[in-house]
Amino acid sequence: MKKILLIATALVFSFSFSKSFADGHGPEVYGPYPITLQGYDGDKTNSVKYTGQMARQVLHDSLKALVKTGDLDKMMSYYNGEDGLEIIAPKSADGFPVKQTMVSEIGSGNLSGKMYKGYIPGWGNLTGPEAIEHMMLKASEVEGGFDPSTGFDYTQLISKFAMGAVFYNQAVNSYLGSKMEIGQKPNNAPYKEGAYYTGKEHSWDEAFGYWGSAAHALTLSAEENYNVAKKKDLASADFNGDGVVDLYSEMTFAHAYYASSYDKGGKTDYLATINQAFIDGRKVIRDAGGRNLNFSERTDMLAARDVIRDNWQKVIAESVFKYAGSTYKDIVALETIMDANGDTEEAFRKYAKHWGELKGFALALQCGPEDLGETAVKMNRMMGFGPVLLNASQVVGVDSSGNFIKDQAQEWSEFKLHMLKIQKLMVDEFGVAARNNDQLAAMEELAGSMGSSDSAEND
Repeated sequence: MKKILLIATALVFSFSFSKSFADGHGPEVYGPYPITLQGYDGDKTNSVKYTGQMARQVLHDSLKALVKTGDLDKMMSYYNGEDGLEIIAPKSADGFPVKQTMVSEIGSGNLSGKMYKGYIPGWGNLTGPEAIEHMMLKASEVEGGFDPSTGFDYTQLISKFAMGAVFYNQAVNSYLGSKMEIGQKPNNAPYKEGAYYTGKEHSWDEAFGYWGSAAHALTLSAEENYNVAKKKDLASADFNGDGVVDLYSEMTFAHAYYASSYDKGGKTDYLATINQAFIDGRKVIRDAGGRNLNFSERTDMLAARDVIRDNWQKVIAESVFKYAGSTYKDIVALETIMDANGDTEEAFRKYAKHWGELKGFALALQCGPEDLGETAVKMNRMMGFGPVLLNASQVVGVDSSGNFIKDQAQEWSEFKLHMLKIQKLMVDEFGVAARNNDQLAAMEELAGSMGSSDSAEND
């Protein structure tokens, strides 16, 4: 009888323990998750916290909006995460009220201290911080964030590069990288002194924040997640039903937005795959109950980590593919206008915007844990330091004073072919599947017209 009672008691305890560790909003929502830190006796009940990461998402969006003003001091204030900053973007829109108006209502943080510190070969071999600060300085010297003499659209360059150099870099290299190693941020100790979450819990949560997804993204379709980012669907965004959108947990940002933009085409499921892997890995950490993970648990956690890193890389590679295609189409349009001696101003501006997005995403792709080696060399050389300009010149470097160096550009036809070769490179090296703006069908004919014998190869 005593044995039966003990078994029954154990089952009740096990059920209660499992129930207490159940997801607060169901298995499709990231958090809340219970406190597992052993010895914690405070009043916190939710171990999830990634406020600093979401503050950085807002700092990025606000910085992007500021580039066109040319106000360097203001750009730097958001880059450095100074106190008392208003949210410039995303702000409330008609039918889409946003809860917060100040960055500090979400959390604290900066972009400058989290930049990728390595060299950026595609931007004069400056370091990550040097490259983005150089871009901001140059943006302050031109009107509207665009320099027609170089073709640089700084709004696009700064935004797309920053997303990779801060968000992607910090998540995959640090929080899902070094901090997941044995002995680093252990799960049987607080993340830092006085914290109510463990080392592994908080590291994983912060990576999720850098991903930029709404916590409830798995309850929505790709189209709905996309429309949330565009501030067009309050019903999908407002998960808790309070009538406003909480930028901490209900908004779609950055690479999560781009994932949804590809997934809504029906060929990929990057957003759902990454979010599910974040949830799966967090459950492994949760179920450890505040102790260090055993071999099996750690294997499962790292498997989820690898799914996140691999698919996140593909999202950025998809973006390189997309904007290489856009740039190709812009060159075709420009050639038609030039042949007819027409006005190229509007078409050139569109071309510069798309090339800036291509360049920014290409730089971002090189901020991950993997040395891309020859792939990066090919990508950087084919797209150039700067776009080919209408006067047949091109920025080819930057001098020690930060001034751009120009030289004779590659031929338009060659540059156009290189855009297609970049698309092929993304397919061959990263296996992109959405392939928005796919122009590869034109590759063989274009190469043939140029007399190229290596139409199926990359330079």
